[in-house]
Amino acid sequence: MSPQIEELQALARNYCELVESLQDGNTQWLQEVASLLPRLHAAVAALNLPTPRNNHYTAADLDARFELYTYLRQLLGERDSYWMEYDVAGDGQSMSGSLADDLTDIYCELKSGLNMLDGHPQQAVEGWHMGFHLHWGQHLLDAERHLYDLNARNQLAT
Repeated sequence: MSPQIEELQALARNYCELVESLQDGNTQWLQEVASLLPRLHAAVAALNLPTPRNNHYTAADLDARFELYTYLRQLLGERDSYWMEYDVAGDGQSMSGSLADDLTDIYCELKSGLNMLDGHPQQAVEGWHMGFHLHWGQHLLDAERHLYDLNARNQLAT
């Protein structure tokens, strides 16, 4: 396995373990996520694979996904919602970005690949790469941007 793939695998494992170990009262977890996401982004880019052109589908357990999303949303509280570039309402009710949704989708994609690694490592890496370009990469960028904003306002830890 190449060093780039090993790095991506280690970062995916770190991210999933961090999400799986979240507990109320841990005020450092969001700072850890803010530090981990750019490294994850760089690791996917370092694969230097061609941009995929076909569809990507990750079969996620929708109940488990909703449970994680709900938990993260509760944990994030007012830090969850953010403005997307196309949001126009100024009432705070129309914020369409959700950090909980971003973090959940990233987790689901990475966990799916980790579950495939033992039996089908090449398929796992290709799935991460394809999913990044077609789905979770946008969530990663949105989460990085929102976490940067929270950090600039000293709101990563409470």
